Amino acid sequence: MAKNPGSLRLFYALWPDDAVSSKLQQLQAPMHGRRIPFANLHMTLVFLGQQPAALLPDLKDILEHLPRTDLTLVLDRVGYFPRNRIAWVGPSEAPETLSELHSVLVERLAERQVAFNDQHAYRPHVTLARDAGLPPDLTFDPIEWHATQVALVQSTTTAEGSIYRILASRAIDKEVWVPDESRQEGLDAPPV
Repeated sequence: MAKNPGSLRLFYALWPDDAVSSKLQQLQAPMHGRRIPFANLHMTLVFLGQQPAALLPDLKDILEHLPRTDLTLVLDRVGYFPRNRIAWVGPSEAPETLSELHSVLVERLAERQVAFNDQHAYRPHVTLARDAGLPPDLTFDPIEWHATQVALVQSTTTAEGSIYRILASRAIDKEVWVPDESRQEGLDAPPV
């Protein structure tokens, strides 16, 4: 089935820094299956699926206007989704700030009438391997991740696997400065 050339496969995700990605990569070592490449490791917040390219300005605007949040995750549990054969790591207990961020994204998408499949309960995880067997029983030091980057990402499927391209991102641990458009141009300044 040919895909609409005017559509993109998209998702919002928390994007780890290199230190966290390195720890995730070490956790992948004993796993069987197609390991997720270092540059693709992430935690999906909302999977949007195929969306019209014309929605990109709205989707980027939603990202830009997410509220500031302080989000620390403790990835302390390895799991397996047998139906999709996915080995993953995630928090045994998700922080409230993560649930709130997910909820805000879902609400903002609904406000903009962006249709996507939101029928499944949100299960925060980082996919480590696809087409994987049951992961070994691992003992590991929990990975503490102070999540600061949220991204809008395009996923393109190729014969070699998925290629992810960050279309927009922002630091979620900082306030976003939006100029006051009611003032004269050039007189407004970012907060100190």
